[in-house]
Amino acid sequence: MPSTRDIRRRIRSVKNTQQITRAMQMVAASKMRKAQQAALAGRPYATLMNAVLAEVSFHAGDFTHPLMEKRAGDRRGVVLISTDKGLCGGLNSNLMREAGKFPKETTIYVAAGRKGSQFLARTKRKLSAEFTYKDAPLFSEARAISKFARDMFLNGEVDRVDILYTNFISTLNQRPELLPLLPIGELKGVATSVHGEATSEALLKGATEFLFEPSVKEVLGALLPHYLNFQVYQILLEAKASEHSARMVAMKNATDNAKQIIKDLTLEYNKLRQANITKELLEISSAAMAMG
Repeated sequence: MPSTRDIRRRIRSVKNTQQITRAMQMVAASKMRKAQQAALAGRPYATLMNAVLAEVSFHAGDFTHPLMEKRAGDRRGVVLISTDKGLCGGLNSNLMREAGKFPKETTIYVAAGRKGSQFLARTKRKLSAEFTYKDAPLFSEARAISKFARDMFLNGEVDRVDILYTNFISTLNQRPELLPLLPIGELKGVATSVHGEATSEALLKGATEFLFEPSVKEVLGALLPHYLNFQVYQILLEAKASEHSARMVAMKNATDNAKQIIKDLTLEYNKLRQANITKELLEISSAAMAMG
């Protein structure tokens, strides 16, 4: 049976842990708000880019591009967007469970995030490249990931490229999703919100008449890589929002659990202390009665 000193030490230890988890919860909440604001800040640019892209694709006719080439092979490239740190609940485990469903023989992975690369190394899957991105993802980081995926596709290393990430549905709900990246099929607008909306939507075409200089096909050929870059950038923002919200919820649960443990230990400490006091009183009373 533990002594009162042991229980006091456990209470002190749990209180120290509670202070750490509460601080991490506050930091994650602040970062989550910033991640959502960063995603929403790109809405005006995304709206204008999608409108121009819709008009160009409408006037391009039977336009063909290497990024739109459909192939019959089964070689797949998967861009895995994970986190660098843990302590975010089941976010990474759910994501890795989906990543492990692809066949090892025909799948090449590109990891963005340390947890994803560690999983691929542990399961002996083929990792072609590893990228890092900050808490506030930069467009240059998304461009590097997109360029590597395009090069894999254009060089014939893979027949298609998908991107696997955690979509931000709400603060309490994040869902792993697989989004086709290459080849580009019907041009769709990238979702500009991270509040659980669809990841893409059909673009309105032919709404306004434009005059393009240079030709429509040259404009579309220049816009397609940028379309992919922005798609990857938006996904990085959603992944960061998911990470911070999952970590905030996990740390809140840890703080609440620590509070409950402290309450139970305090109750146990008081019971043991009361039992010791009662025992001492009985010993004093028995000694007094024996002497009397």
